[in-house]
Amino acid sequence: MSGRRFPLRLLGLLAVLASLILAGAAEAATGDPESWKNPVPERPAILLVQGGTVWTSGPEGVLEDADVLVRDGRIAAVGQGLSAPAGAVVVDARGKHVTPGIFDAHSHIAIDGGVNEATNIVTAEVRIEDVIDPDDLNIYRQLAGGVTAAHLLHGSANAIGGHNAVIKLRWGADAQGLIFQAAPPGIKFALGENPKGSNQRDPSNRYPRTRLGVERVLRQAFTEARDYRRRWQEYEADGGAGSGRVPPRRDFQMEALVEILEGERLVHAHSYRGDEILMLLRLAEDFGFRIATFQHVLEGYKVADELAAHGAGASTFSDWWAFKYEVRDAIPYNGTLMTQRGVLTSFNSDSGELARRLNLEAAKAVRYGGLDPEEALKLVTLNAAIQLGVGDRVGSLEPGKDADLVIWSGAPLSTFSRAEQTWVDGRKYFDREEDLQRRTELAAERQALMAKVRALEAAASSDDETADEEALPVEPELPESEVEVEDPAGKAPPPSTEDPP
Repeated sequence: MSGRRFPLRLLGLLAVLASLILAGAAEAATGDPESWKNPVPERPAILLVQGGTVWTSGPEGVLEDADVLVRDGRIAAVGQGLSAPAGAVVVDARGKHVTPGIFDAHSHIAIDGGVNEATNIVTAEVRIEDVIDPDDLNIYRQLAGGVTAAHLLHGSANAIGGHNAVIKLRWGADAQGLIFQAAPPGIKFALGENPKGSNQRDPSNRYPRTRLGVERVLRQAFTEARDYRRRWQEYEADGGAGSGRVPPRRDFQMEALVEILEGERLVHAHSYRGDEILMLLRLAEDFGFRIATFQHVLEGYKVADELAAHGAGASTFSDWWAFKYEVRDAIPYNGTLMTQRGVLTSFNSDSGELARRLNLEAAKAVRYGGLDPEEALKLVTLNAAIQLGVGDRVGSLEPGKDADLVIWSGAPLSTFSRAEQTWVDGRKYFDREEDLQRRTELAAERQALMAKVRALEAAASSDDETADEEALPVEPELPESEVEVEDPAGKAPPPSTEDPP
């Protein structure tokens, strides 16, 4: 180790890095300090998508050679032979197909810091909204697959988890700008192996450890919430702050559960087995509230009539099965069978990757059960929107709704089709042709930067040859007692027994 000198090549690379950073800072200083971010696209006052095959997902069904007229981000008309005034943006959709934007009813994208607060079995006080990451590249990639909205859920480690968030994929907006404000608040529940800890590598002693215990946790939580609500009602009935009484202690966990009891917060419950689905239906009816959707619900076909009678929706996978023990009875006909029994059904991704192909997930319902293609498309458009409480705003191409739409190269359920343009609120957030052009520009920019790096490296290497190395700082020699001795056997030290973080 003696005589080691400061690496001059590192100095050269540091100089390259400093040069590029300073150049970027100088450029940014001349304009908007947020100019490095992807800009939110301009919204044309009037947009006319002309001459396509329009899948409305509404009462009009599929319209051939039809137009979609958009004014100020809302759909003004859908039909044939529509016209727009001078200055309108006109998109030629002849030979193409136009659909509502895809709505992913179960997603975990754009969440910074993890999705499970797994310390307690009830964590109704935590919120996904507080940790949304607007720079997650999955947002843009899913726009490229025709997705325009997503339901971001807390994880399934808790019988009662945290608040969910519904977002629109407004790439370039900040975290609050992504929030779909029209969506009612929701919360995540979970049944089965996840909350009872069956899948933990190192099981803790957290209660519960059985399916019976999960039911008791839920019943205990709502009993406490009902008592909490009663105490506040009595306090307000006695005059509230003017009574001179000490108010009950605020409890954000209990307040979220009270919102459920009063129908102000929608419950979305992770589930698989039919017996547990029936348990939660009965528990909710005992306490006077409704389950908005059962998520995954892979044995929903067994209890479809009970789901329909309760009014619960089902957001399921298209054809996932056998990925763990409690889904051994899952079948790919589940979505079609529930739909045919009157259950409002959607298909979701639960995956940042699969979400880009939700149109093809919907197509599987045509293959498994013979669902009509128009109804199959609703599994990832209108039905999901209704389940999330925003069916009056998105999910179909109808006058008055938000202009969230996708232009496809062919029929949307075809494996040969791809999204060519994706519009959200009447703004074009994805264009395949523009994307390909931008890739070319970025490749050229990268080549230019690499050329600068090579030139600066060459200059640094030239300086190395002429520099007086003896004038450079050297590392001090260590006393012999502190010099590291190589293990003669070539063996690494024993591994730590501690779990990785």
